[in-house]
Amino acid sequence: MKKLLAMLLCLAMVLSLAACSGNTENDTKKDGNGANNLKVGVILVGDETEGYTLAHINGIKAAASNLGIADNQIVWNYIVAEDSSCYDKAVEMVENYNCNLVISNSYGHQAFMAQAAERYPDTAFVAMTGDFAAICGSENMHNAFTRVYESRYVSGVVAGMKLAELVEAGALTNANYDADGNIKIGYVGAFNYAEVVSGYTAFYLGIKSIVENVAMEVTYTSSWFNIDAEAAAAEQLISDGCVIIGQHADSSGAPSACQQAWQNGTVAYSVGYNVDMLDVAPDAALTSATNDWSKYYTYAFKTVMEGGKLDTDWAKGYSDGAVAVTALGKSCAAGTAEKVAEVEAALKNGTLKVFDTSKFTAGTDQPYCTVTVDADGHVTSCKVDLSYYDYTNGPQLVYQGDTIEAIKDGAFAESEFRSAPYFSIRIDGITELN
Repeated sequence: MKKLLAMLLCLAMVLSLAACSGNTENDTKKDGNGANNLKVGVILVGDETEGYTLAHINGIKAAASNLGIADNQIVWNYIVAEDSSCYDKAVEMVENYNCNLVISNSYGHQAFMAQAAERYPDTAFVAMTGDFAAICGSENMHNAFTRVYESRYVSGVVAGMKLAELVEAGALTNANYDADGNIKIGYVGAFNYAEVVSGYTAFYLGIKSIVENVAMEVTYTSSWFNIDAEAAAAEQLISDGCVIIGQHADSSGAPSACQQAWQNGTVAYSVGYNVDMLDVAPDAALTSATNDWSKYYTYAFKTVMEGGKLDTDWAKGYSDGAVAVTALGKSCAAGTAEKVAEVEAALKNGTLKVFDTSKFTAGTDQPYCTVTVDADGHVTSCKVDLSYYDYTNGPQLVYQGDTIEAIKDGAFAESEFRSAPYFSIRIDGITELN
């Protein structure tokens, strides 16, 4: 009898302990609201040594601090390749860490994130900079981007102010002009994706809003992060006579090349990306276009914590504080800060449209869209197919999307129909060298 009572007492204690310990990681993942109801798996293509990833790291940490999220609620995965290892990491985040939100920061991760999203429908997956969440069929798959083209336009204004100062001072030589009398500027791009085309076009239009007679050369490195290749590309553009070097690549290679040229007596100034480049180019760096990723991460973490559903496509810009330019360098022209404030205000209140079709001309032979122009070459219609194609072995349709009219109220409506850029018009005045 005593043995039976002892066994019953032991069983009662076990059940009591089980009840008291019911708030396990898995239970927290599925039930209740608040900061404890969040476990985030972060899959990064780089680490803190690479500007683009560093901006994401800073954004995540800022969002966590804003919302009272503990360090152990975020699982970090650095330098994850854009291959099946991304899928493996996503699975690990769900299976081993009970993450209810998994985020990757590189476009090349997207297909593997979608694969994981299909396998784990109760977990939210976000592929940053991706472009097919809305058409892939998985309700738990999401894309997010900023309207970084707005800050690229502003960084172009900064460059334009410097160009105007150089012209006024007589600091340019014949080598800095092309045969048509346009001042040469250069741009180091990673790939010829719409994301890069949208960015370099916005940068060019920002410059052109200050100095009309400019022509831009774009060279691609075929890599998001390659210090040597980016430096070599910038050096070639500078040797071609380019005065300003912009970039959509993630290292400090181009700014460093501009600084070296500047020290050697060549007129060369840098406009960077993601992070302040003044440490590596104190004389040559003017500013950088940047994102404040904390805006998205604060939104995403809070939404999941409260049991809500993330937007399939999220894209915010100046009006929401999601983009900016970094500190102005000492080489910036007088009056630049005031001009930046003026342009930023116009972007915020909507009176300035980056891709105002009255500000550029283009031909009708375009690679990824169908364009109609008027007699002066201004774009009056641009039909964009938002389907997703695999170009590995030629264009193969993967997900069917809508074909949309992108021209609205006299401007190209970028990041309105999906978060990822789809502006791919090659406008007059810009030449892709490779």
